[in-house]
Amino acid sequence: MVEAWYMDESQEDQRAPHRQRPNRSVSLEELRRLGVVYRRLDADNYETDPCLKEIRRAENYSWMDIVTIHKDKLPNYEEKIKTFYEEHLHLDDEIRYILEGSGYFDVRDKDDKWIRISMEKGDMITLPAGIYHRFTLDENNYVKAMRLFVGEPVWTAYNRPADDFPARKQYMKFLAEEA
Repeated sequence: MVEAWYMDESQEDQRAPHRQRPNRSVSLEELRRLGVVYRRLDADNYETDPCLKEIRRAENYSWMDIVTIHKDKLPNYEEKIKTFYEEHLHLDDEIRYILEGSGYFDVRDKDDKWIRISMEKGDMITLPAGIYHRFTLDENNYVKAMRLFVGEPVWTAYNRPADDFPARKQYMKFLAEEA
């Protein structure tokens, strides 16, 4: 099951857990109020999983690929890791399904505080368009993930500040309605 918590302010290794002391857990309901959707699937059988097939049909996830993030598998690994960890948003939802390994997605809450979401094999997350977020590997330094898209894939990240994009304005409106 996914675990999430508020991050400390430490500038140490981004791959460390960065838990506050005492730990401040974040529930799935709190993540949902931020527009973050979590699902647990059978990653051992992702190629034939009827649940994944139904999610893809229902959400119109027509395109997918698989990416492996590891120093031996990803060209320009160090540069990519730095890019993934820069705070940014997308104009479309970001959907990631962890097939092997683990890592962290960090998202901003309504008060602009970082929440760290620990992702491992079998976890699927949808981050809404317009949410500020970032990704990093954890201390295991390996993840294999499926990326899902509606239509043609768009990987464009807009680093903060990106508050003038319609996706960001729509997301802020969503947060206000959730409050």
